[in-house]
Amino acid sequence: MRKQIEKDIISERIVQVIKTIYDPEIPVNIYDLGLIYTILVDDDFVAHVTMTLTAPNCPVAESLPIEVHETVKNVEGVTDAKITLTFEPPWDRNMISEMGMLELGFL
Repeated sequence: MRKQIEKDIISERIVQVIKTIYDPEIPVNIYDLGLIYTILVDDDFVAHVTMTLTAPNCPVAESLPIEVHETVKNVEGVTDAKITLTFEPPWDRNMISEMGMLELGFL
């Protein structure tokens, strides 16, 4: 039970730091943009993040996953970070959070 609480706290910290990372072409953080599909913290406190990009040929295709890795692995309580880049399902505008839609002026 205690370990699960710790994992939940670390997961929330990860979300907060990911919200500081922005797509350079869209003025919304990558979490609210819908680029983060899953965040799981295992029993060894390794963070497993599955993410995507707005398009496979996105200009930050090489640098953004590295930035996410470096940011997440430095979160207090995280022992390591594993980033998985996927294009399934492909990202689309419907994945943007309500907050992101607000920031973009779509609401």
